[in-house]
Amino acid sequence: MPTDDDQWMNLALEEARKGIGRTAPNPPVGAVIVKNGQVLGKGWHRMAGHPHAEREALADARKSVGDEEIRGSCIYVTLEPCSTHGRTPPCTAGIIEAGIRRVVYACTDENPDHAGRADAILKAAGIEVVSGVQSKAAVEILRPFFKVKRSGLPWVIWKTGMSLDGRITRPPGEGQWLTNPESRQDVQRLRSTVDAILTSGETVRRDHPALTIRDPELLAGRSQPWRVIATAQPDSLPSDAPLLVDEWKDRTLLRERDHLEQTLRELVRDQGILTVLVEAGGRFSAAMMEAGLIDEVVAYMAPMLCGGPLPALGGSGMDPALHLDGLTFEQFGNDIKWRGRIRRVREV
Repeated sequence: MPTDDDQWMNLALEEARKGIGRTAPNPPVGAVIVKNGQVLGKGWHRMAGHPHAEREALADARKSVGDEEIRGSCIYVTLEPCSTHGRTPPCTAGIIEAGIRRVVYACTDENPDHAGRADAILKAAGIEVVSGVQSKAAVEILRPFFKVKRSGLPWVIWKTGMSLDGRITRPPGEGQWLTNPESRQDVQRLRSTVDAILTSGETVRRDHPALTIRDPELLAGRSQPWRVIATAQPDSLPSDAPLLVDEWKDRTLLRERDHLEQTLRELVRDQGILTVLVEAGGRFSAAMMEAGLIDEVVAYMAPMLCGGPLPALGGSGMDPALHLDGLTFEQFGNDIKWRGRIRRVREV
C-alpha cells in the first residue's frame, strides 16, 4: 500500500520532471518540504550553476512560512543530497542549517564524488535518513545521468516516423509528412527533453531539417539542443542548410561520420550532454544501432502503406534481433507512438 512517504515523493518526482532536458551536466532533481502533513515548499533544479532542488525548496518554504516553521520538517528529494561544494554549496549543509529533522530520498547518487556520503553527514547531525522510496520512478528520470557516470556515454534515443510498412518517405508527388500534426507536436516535446540532436550529412542534404524546438513554451528557460551533423564529407553540405545558417548556427557541430562512439564521448566531455536524440535516415540509424549505441526507441507509426526503397532502419540487419522493454503506447489522431528501452544483457 502507498505510504505518506510515497505520496510526498511522488510530488517531488513531479518537480524533478520539470527539469528533464534542462539541467545537463547535472541531473534533474525535485524536492518537497513537508511538516504536519502540509507542504511548506517545493522546487526543482533548473540548470547547471543554479541552486539545486533542495535549496530551491528551502527558498520557497522561507518565502511562504519563514525559517522557524521549517525547523523540524521533512524533506523529500528524488536523489541523494549532494555533499560537496561545486558551483553551488552542498545541499547537506543547507538541510542541516535549516533544522530539517528527516530526509527521505529516492536513490543513491552514482556520482562517485557524492555516492553514499550524505547518510553519514546527515545522521551525524542527528537527522533521520530514509532512502529507496519510489526509487524505480526516480531512476527512470535519472537514467541518462547514471549512464554518463558509469560509462562516459550519453543516453541515446532513436526517433523515427514511419508508415505501416516501415518506410520513412511518401510516394513521389505526395506531401512531405507521414505523421500528423499532433505527432509532430509531440516530437517538439521530445526534443525539449534532450540536450543534443544527432543527424547525418545525408539527411541534411536530402531534407534540410532545422532540428529545433519551435514551440516557445517548450523553449522557455532553456537553450536550443546542440545539433550535431555526422558526415564524412562536410564540404558537400548545402551552404543554405538551416543548421548552418539559422539564428542558432552556433549550436551546430560537425563531427566525423566514422567515429560515432568517439563523437558521443566528446559530447559528454565537451558539451556536458546527458541525452542525445537521433533523427536521421535508415542507413545512419542502422549504423548507430549496429554499434550498440542506441538505448531507447521512440517510433511514430502512420496508418498508410508507402512502399519504396527507404526503410526506417536499414543496414545489414540485427543479429540477434533487438527486443524492447518497458513499452508504452500513445495515440495521436490515427497515429500510434510506441516507446521502449532496448533490452541489454547488462544495463549501463
